[in-house]
Parts: sequence; C-alpha cells; structure tokens
Amino acid sequence: MTAQKTQLADAVVVGGGPVGSYTALHLAKHGVKTVVYEEHPQIGYPSHCAGHISIRSLRSMGLYPLPNGIVENTFCAANFYSPQGTKFTLHLSCPVTTALNRAKFDQYLAAQAKAAGAEFSMDSRVESLVNQNGSVQGINVKQADGNAMQVNSKSVFDCEGVSSRLLRQAGLKPLKRSGLVYAVETEIEGAQDLEMDAVEVYFGRAYAPGFYGWLIPKPDGTAKLGLAANQGDPRSYLKRLMTKHPVAKKQLAKAKITQAGYHAISLGGPIKRAYADGFLAVGDCASQVKPTTGGGVIFGLTCAKEAASVAAEALKSGDVSAKSLQAYQKRCDDLLNFDIRVMLRLRRFLNSLSDEKLDEMLRVVGKLGVDKALRDVDEIDFQGKMLLTAVRKPSMAAALLYFGLLYLTANP
Repeated sequence: MTAQKTQLADAVVVGGGPVGSYTALHLAKHGVKTVVYEEHPQIGYPSHCAGHISIRSLRSMGLYPLPNGIVENTFCAANFYSPQGTKFTLHLSCPVTTALNRAKFDQYLAAQAKAAGAEFSMDSRVESLVNQNGSVQGINVKQADGNAMQVNSKSVFDCEGVSSRLLRQAGLKPLKRSGLVYAVETEIEGAQDLEMDAVEVYFGRAYAPGFYGWLIPKPDGTAKLGLAANQGDPRSYLKRLMTKHPVAKKQLAKAKITQAGYHAISLGGPIKRAYADGFLAVGDCASQVKPTTGGGVIFGLTCAKEAASVAAEALKSGDVSAKSLQAYQKRCDDLLNFDIRVMLRLRRFLNSLSDEKLDEMLRVVGKLGVDKALRDVDEIDFQGKMLLTAVRKPSMAAALLYFGLLYLTANP
C-alpha cells in the first residue's frame, strides 16, 4: 500500500448521495474547485431510501419535472391504518408526492454536479480527517486498490449519511442515539388490492414501535415496502406486519421480497452545531431530517445549498474558521427550526399513544372531517407552517384540541 499527498481541491465532499452531489453542484456553481469522495463504485447504490418526496419541494428547487425514468409514481392520497385495521383516508386535490427511483435520482444530481465542474472519486473511502492545529484541513482516503492518500483541502463537507464518525473527529457532538430508529427497506412483487394513487401507512407498537410501516405501489405491479422501529429487529416486525396485520396481511398474502436493505434514521432533530474550523456537516449526519416521517432528502438539499453559499463566501475571503462558517448554522436554523420543533412534538405525541389510542385517534379524525380540512394541502415538508394554515379550519382546530387531550390522557 502506497501513500501520496496531494492538494486536490478547495473543497472536498464526503459522500456522493443526493446531499453530497447537491452540495458539490452548488459549490461548483460558485466557482469552487470541488471533489466528491464516494466509497461505493457506483452512485445510487446501495439505495437507503424509499424516495417518497414532495413534488412542491422538488419544484421549488428546480428539480421537478425530472427526466424520464426517475419518477416511478405520483400520489394524491394516503391510507392510514391502526393496528386493529381502522382506516383513515386522506384524499388531496392534486398529486402532492412522488416516488422516485432513488438510484437514478442520485445519478441525475451527480451528473448535474459534474456538468457544473465538480469531480467525483469513486471507490474512495474517507478513513479520517486531517486535523492541524485544531482545524480540519483535509481527509485521509483509502481507495479500492488499497492505496492510501492524504488530500489537503481548505474545506471539508461531511455528507456521508447517518454517522458520527467524522463529526467526532471534527470535535462536534454526535447524533443522539436515543433519536435513532432502524429501518428495513424492500422491493416486492405480488402485492394486491392497492390503489395506484395512494400510499399505505401502518401505525402501531405491535408492528413498528416508534415509527410506522409503508407500502408504496408502482404501476409495473411492484411496490416499495418497509418499516422502522426504535427497538428490536425491523426484519421481525416486517414479517409480523406481512402476516399478522389485519389489512397488510391481505395486501401482501402473495407478495415476494425481491430486494432488501437496512439503515438507521435519525429522528432527534438537527445537531446543535454542524460546523467547525474548515468543516461543515450536511444532511443525515447533521440529523437534518423530519422527525415525523424520517424524510431527509428535502431538508438535506435545503441545507446543502446554504452550506455551499456560506463556504464559497468564506473561501473567497480566505477565512474558513468556525466563526466564519457559523452563518451556515444560523441560516439552517432560520429555515428549519420552527417546523422541526413542531414535528418533534408530533413525534413525541405519536410515540406516547398505545395501539388502542391509535385506533381511537383514527376513528375520531375521520368523524371530525380532518380529511376535508386537509384536502388542499400541498406542503408536507414544512409541517409546522402547514398546520398553522390548516388550523384555521374548524374541523382541524377541533382535531388539534382532541390530540391535546389524547396526549394528556396518554401521559397522566
């Protein structure tokens, strides 16, 4: 194994997922010489996400419509099920979400970054940070051929996903382990009795404690099936969902799993500090994730753009100290904090409910007409702002009052 020391870039990005590629894209647009280091041989694999994303948010970022082959389906409805099989259906006035082929979406963003001038080094695992005098000044990389390389860089962007490995090396506090859930994501064939424009969501401690299960149909007859749990083995819970849940067992009686993957999701809210001298944490590693749904793509892309903007200004001035980079934290906090606080409360509320209370809740929201109150909703990412709009409707106000009482009875 040989080692070489090379000054390659003004900025290095660790991880070639959507957040890493989007960071690189915007750095390159700012004229920053950027190299992305991705540990796998191909962008988009393995896939760690169902790719169920808001159309409005993608459009606001200039990422929708997407090229042919990336969008697998669009949805204007969701069916929510209690552990006992009680169903609440939300029909929206137009398609609000889309299911993406995550591998193709990731490759599309990487191609855009390359077109803007960013370089990609594949099969390159970042082993550690280069720290000099308390400042991050590069990375140590191990390549597929066994060669090791030290890359000097003026700035490092950690976009490697749910990990605290590099955070600790940068002197930052790691993700809260108490906020993690563990997911199993599968591709299946043979599901039946599904509506092509609706996603299926399954609640309950018996099947997905601390989170939920999902079934996302595709027009070709296949579907994405998964769940996450804050305890136990998610594979065991998935087997129970497929064979015991009063609704899912019928939908999945003939289903066959063709592909499976496993990963953690951070639901604890963003880390308090995502910057250090020469270093910015972006996306899942900074827990820029919705605590309600576990979706991290939109929040990650939102913060990636801010990270690139702040870093480009810092690089231009020649000062990439923590003091200079702290503007990134403030921008992200300003964009996300209100909604994150609301979603953390919603997550605690859902986690507090017994399976019996969940069943009661779905029965009551149907009777209150919550589906009609939310019919025109097209904002699902910034859920605090969405609720502020929806609560103006009497049925939604009544539902929120009921949720409050339900929470109090669940937590005497």
